[in-house]
Amino acid sequence: MEPKIFIDGEHGTTGLQIRTRLADRRDVEILSIPEAERRNAAMREDMLNSADIAILCLPDDASRHAVAMLSGNNSVRVIDTSTAFRVDAGWAYGFAEMDRAQGDKIRDARFVANPGCYPTGAIGLIRPLRDAGILPDGYPVTVNAVSGYTGGGKQMIAQMENPEHPDAITAPHFLYGLPLAHKHVPEMTVHGRLDRAPIFAPSVGKFPQGMIVQVPLHLDNLTPGATLESVHAALVAHYAGQEIVEVVPLDESRALPRVDAVELAGKDTMKLFVFGTPGDAQVNLVALLDNLGKGASGAAVQNMDLMLSA
Repeated sequence: MEPKIFIDGEHGTTGLQIRTRLADRRDVEILSIPEAERRNAAMREDMLNSADIAILCLPDDASRHAVAMLSGNNSVRVIDTSTAFRVDAGWAYGFAEMDRAQGDKIRDARFVANPGCYPTGAIGLIRPLRDAGILPDGYPVTVNAVSGYTGGGKQMIAQMENPEHPDAITAPHFLYGLPLAHKHVPEMTVHGRLDRAPIFAPSVGKFPQGMIVQVPLHLDNLTPGATLESVHAALVAHYAGQEIVEVVPLDESRALPRVDAVELAGKDTMKLFVFGTPGDAQVNLVALLDNLGKGASGAAVQNMDLMLSA
């Protein structure tokens, strides 16, 4: 019998993309609530408790409530795509490439917290340097990023695509999170193994899917002897043997005239770059991904597959 998967919130942006990715799969059975019944609490609770894996695509409080609905039922495993449990020690963090042991932790876990899109890029760049001892304690990390507008869900999609919307957004690019208290900062700090919260400057562009995350570094403030080449080598060593995360060779990076935020739109992979001039004192680390691919729905399916392989 195929394992039963219930996507709680399947009619939202992330849920719809997970459902699309699973549409042709014959190795799983999808439990689904018709859109007209999506507020039927009894039906929802029954499906939650009937699943082998429940994927929660809900706001934080709704996710916490959904987990509470499983009280007394220890057979249902959960992947949560909200921010509710991402720094909870009782949940496995769903970034399989974060370190060598993380894939096994996800495989064996009952509760998995799917990473955020921005943190996937930031942690993907920062964690290898912390693990390698290149990025020292106390370094003032900054994270600058731009995301496709689908990361804001149906509300922002309507604002960006419907000029008649009462709060339509006409700007081609805008900053937000201006008080520097974005909900992703704790996640970046904990899983990036930082002892000092980064300054995070997120923004949104007028394109549906795609993302660029940048972490600029001063080499002379890193561990003595750090160079552009040693930083790149640390990333290469960290992701050796991985298929989803690619570290672009330095010679290929040097040949690029630009990095396009939508290059990986519709894909579930991530590219990492190290930019700079050999011998100079600065480098710019860049992660390229789809905010709904490796940054959300694609990661949820990857985590589901790991859990099913246990």
